[in-house]
Amino acid sequence: MKQPNRRELLLAALGAAAVAPARAAPPLLPAPSSLAAEAADAQGRGRALVVMFSLPGCPWCKLVRESYLVPLRAEGQPVVEVDTTGAGALAGFDGAPTTGLQLSARLGIRVTPTVLFVGRGGRELAPRLPGVPLPDFYGAYLQERVDAANRAAG
Repeated sequence: MKQPNRRELLLAALGAAAVAPARAAPPLLPAPSSLAAEAADAQGRGRALVVMFSLPGCPWCKLVRESYLVPLRAEGQPVVEVDTTGAGALAGFDGAPTTGLQLSARLGIRVTPTVLFVGRGGRELAPRLPGVPLPDFYGAYLQERVDAANRAAG
């Protein structure tokens, strides 16, 4: 029996991949069910809650999420993401039922991404970071606010 060559093996692998069922990638940042609970938990650990308000398909949101907030979360910083178009049930910072869409409007979120640094009750512990003002310095702006917010939370 003839052994398959590299090209035949590659074509077989590509064909198998093409018919394999697609799996949705897990979300990179959690979508909270209760911002009040998330903020209280973060405060209990002496940390601020970092909340990114995003828009589906937003390339700047993707950049901030993947390059800055996912690594920050991996280091132990509490970070969640709220979809500004979301219509699903969400408990706000006060525990009252709301949606991502309603909360974004109430908080005056007009640019995505907008990152908030909050403590218990949704009190903002550092200035918001709306948009991506200067991509080269975004990491420094973010870290400065996270550090300030964590000091205020501790």
